Amino acid sequence: GWMNKHLNLVPALVVVFYELDWDEPQWKEKQSECATRVEIVRQSLQGRNTKVAVVLIQKKTPLPPGEDVIASERAAALCNACDLSGKSLFVLPHTDHLVGYIIRLENAFYEHAQTYYYTEIRRVKSHKEFLNKTTHQLLFVRHQFKIAFFSELKQDTQNALKNYRTAYNLVHELRAHETNMLEIKTMAGFINYKVTSLKGPFYIAFGDLFDEAIKLGLTAIQTQNPGFYYQQAAYYAQERKQLASMLCNHDSSVIYPNPDPLETQTGVLDFYGQRPWRQGILSFDLSDPEKEKMGILSLQLKEKNVLHSELIITLLSNAVAQFKKYKCPRMKSHLMVQMGEEYYYAKDYAKALKLLDYVMCEYRSEGWCTLLTSILTTALKCSYLMAQLKDYITYSLELLGRASTLKEDQKSRIEKNLIKVLMNESPDPEPDCDTAAVKASQKLWADRVSLAGSNVFTIEVQDFIPFVQCKAKFLAPSFHVDVPVQFDVYLRADCPHPIRFSKLCISFNNQDYNQYCVVEEAYQKSDILEQSSQGTMCLVPGKTRKFTFKFVAKTEDVGKKIEITSVDLILGSESGRCVILNWRGGGGDAASSQEALQAARSFRRRPKLPDNEVHWDSLTIQASTMIISRVPNISVQLRHEPPALTNEMYCLIVTVQSHEDTVAKDVKLTAGLKPGQDANLTQKTQVTLHGTDACDESFPALLPDIPVGDLQPGEKLEKPIYIRCGTVGARMFLVYVSYLIDTIVEGKEILCKCHRDETVTIETVFPFDVAVKFVSTKLEHLDRVFADIPFLLMTDILSASPWPLTIVTTQLQLSPSMTPVDQLESYVENVVLQTGESASECFCLRCPPVTNASGVATGCYIISWKRSSPVESVPVVSTVITLPHVIVESIPLHVNADLPSFGRVRESLPVRYHLQNKTDLVQDVEVSVEPSDAFMFSGLKQIRLRILPGTQQEMLYNFYPLMAGYQQLPSLHVNLLRFPNFTNQLLRRFIPTHIFVKVRLGMTEDNSIMS
Repeated sequence: GWMNKHLNLVPALVVVFYELDWDEPQWKEKQSECATRVEIVRQSLQGRNTKVAVVLIQKKTPLPPGEDVIASERAAALCNACDLSGKSLFVLPHTDHLVGYIIRLENAFYEHAQTYYYTEIRRVKSHKEFLNKTTHQLLFVRHQFKIAFFSELKQDTQNALKNYRTAYNLVHELRAHETNMLEIKTMAGFINYKVTSLKGPFYIAFGDLFDEAIKLGLTAIQTQNPGFYYQQAAYYAQERKQLASMLCNHDSSVIYPNPDPLETQTGVLDFYGQRPWRQGILSFDLSDPEKEKMGILSLQLKEKNVLHSELIITLLSNAVAQFKKYKCPRMKSHLMVQMGEEYYYAKDYAKALKLLDYVMCEYRSEGWCTLLTSILTTALKCSYLMAQLKDYITYSLELLGRASTLKEDQKSRIEKNLIKVLMNESPDPEPDCDTAAVKASQKLWADRVSLAGSNVFTIEVQDFIPFVQCKAKFLAPSFHVDVPVQFDVYLRADCPHPIRFSKLCISFNNQDYNQYCVVEEAYQKSDILEQSSQGTMCLVPGKTRKFTFKFVAKTEDVGKKIEITSVDLILGSESGRCVILNWRGGGGDAASSQEALQAARSFRRRPKLPDNEVHWDSLTIQASTMIISRVPNISVQLRHEPPALTNEMYCLIVTVQSHEDTVAKDVKLTAGLKPGQDANLTQKTQVTLHGTDACDESFPALLPDIPVGDLQPGEKLEKPIYIRCGTVGARMFLVYVSYLIDTIVEGKEILCKCHRDETVTIETVFPFDVAVKFVSTKLEHLDRVFADIPFLLMTDILSASPWPLTIVTTQLQLSPSMTPVDQLESYVENVVLQTGESASECFCLRCPPVTNASGVATGCYIISWKRSSPVESVPVVSTVITLPHVIVESIPLHVNADLPSFGRVRESLPVRYHLQNKTDLVQDVEVSVEPSDAFMFSGLKQIRLRILPGTQQEMLYNFYPLMAGYQQLPSLHVNLLRFPNFTNQLLRRFIPTHIFVKVRLGMTEDNSIMS
């Protein structure tokens, strides 16, 4: 056709490349040769309007236009010789800038090609002006399509779309008849394709284009993706298949016409869309009805051989891939169902079954019963036609169940077929199956019956919704080991007729219990469908059947969980063909969780049932229970005196008494800190059985399995436990008593291990508070001490215990930097302190000169104490108090005074002052005494003296009291010339400033006092 001619045969531009430089010595010969080549090209075009251009390939770079006169002259001569315009002659220098010249050439060629197509469009338009719509309707469409086609080749997209739409509107004006209908539809399809308004098979092309555009960066969403176009294309393919099934259902005896009406002499059509047997006929009248009939028959027979299902499956598969990519799960499932049905129609039952089985899971979980029933019906047909025993049984079980929307007569037919399969007979064919496929499947079923293969089929119920429901329930969440474990299994059937099962068995995580939980009933094969609804294993539709089991747990399972791992219900005979319905855990199938949720949300009142029946929805699955130890028949009492004191050996007395009827054997006691508390408590808590032992951190916090022996009925046992708590705070202690005892359960003697535990929280407090302070010999507080000058260390022990404390003794351990002035001994030995009482001690110490200005260690204060008790064996606890550091300073001069403790009015009071030089230098000292109103004195009022290093001077004064009472002494003032910082305020720390003066007594009184 003409489109192929313009696309592939007739060029818009022909370019002749010729090597020729402007300074070529043989210019005339080369020019003539080039002109000859151009003429040959023109002759080969046979008068077409194709543009011709010449490109001279040159080795030298040309000069700018106008500067090379020779080049201009020779270019004009070459154009005349070749009959070319100046715009059709180009130069391509083979230099470093070759790419730039090539791009310029490409743009020039593009303009020439556009000029050619513009000329073609004008030529078509000139023909169109002479057309008449009355007689030239078809030519109007043809010319408009040509104009749009040339505009598209010209890359004028806007005008191309405009003319294509005009052509499409002209197609609508054509008079349609069955003789030209195909041609009109074909032309409309071409135009539709051009403007991308796609229908039928064009949706495939647009889907591919859409997918390719997405790969190149176009954004797609769930509601706008290529899958919808593939899906629409599949729907049109399905419509084609339906029409073909109606129009092309000829008998097999009909043969293809000979000669073939669809063949032409040339092998091609003159015009698109025309029938091969009536090309060039524009009349609506049929010139040869018989030839028309044979042509239509040949088309129908060809259409009959088309594999429509393969086309549909391919399109649906493309759509599924797109919907999966853009996360549209329901659209994907919907199309997969259609794919499965197409595979069924194509008789590829294995692939159909695989697809349908995959989709069924989603419809089960979401509760789409109607859709699920339709899919199951198709799957049952596939399994029947392939004679797949297990699949046939599985789908039959589900179609009989509560999720199936089939009518009762359909369910009855399926149930009877199921029984036939279990009795090793061939089932009746499924309705609406292909006749040839049914005959082939009957042979397969006959082979299945004759072969002695595996006849036991296990079906995992969790993935299906069968016609039997199961719920297993332990009667309690836990059972003592000396009490039988009991549980119930509830079964309910939803099939049309009563059905008899052969065996019910329950499996546990401990397989030793399996043997006690089996119900079995023998019957004849023909009695599977039980009409009388009697018998242990017969299930009546709509009625709940309960089976009760019990067994004795093993003692080694105490503390463990017993779980139902599976429930097996056997339909048929194990000696013949049988089906094992297997529920994992305590029952439930693919729809149970959703049904339980709906039942919990429902406010509908349930009708009242007889006492022996229960509402199925009210039953819950309890698939596990815990085996716990036998209830102990002993008492454990704890006796103690809280709170505990830090570091004492706290006594906790454990009293165990047996109330058993027989001997409690192998009694063991575990006592100590309860596990699971703070790790610091574990490190600071020690437990022992011997209170006289000194506990250290090597002792454990928990004493396990202390053997006690046997306890006779009524016997009582006491055991003291001693606890040492190194830190204050609350602690939880555990006392755990275990023993063995023989007991009889269900006529079986078992040895049970029993235990009782008691916990107690004990608060630990400090026994006392210790206050330490440094004071001067005048009992004034010191924040620092002076080297070689005595000072006092005072300790105060304040009892914080609610119980009386006995201070056995105390001990002051001084550091090497401290020396005692007096003998160190305890002044509070065997002192008993009640709550809130305190005991104090005072020690006189001296510190030699040191070089450490940051502080000197004093030592430690050790208090040995115990809780006051008449029991002599209570261990003594030693508490070590680390004394604070003290700052030691050196002074250049030390002054101390010797004077009586009191004076009397008008009696002489001798006072001696000692001035000691504490330095290595000779000290010049100025001493003065300031009078006091309460005293007269004799001695040096002011003196200057010199004291050698390490020596002392004495100054003697006689003070004469004038008034009674606590009077101020005359003040001694010392001034050190070498140490101006030495102040009298510092001096007053060492010497007294006041004294108590008594009233002078008479002689009689003095004699009486002396006596």
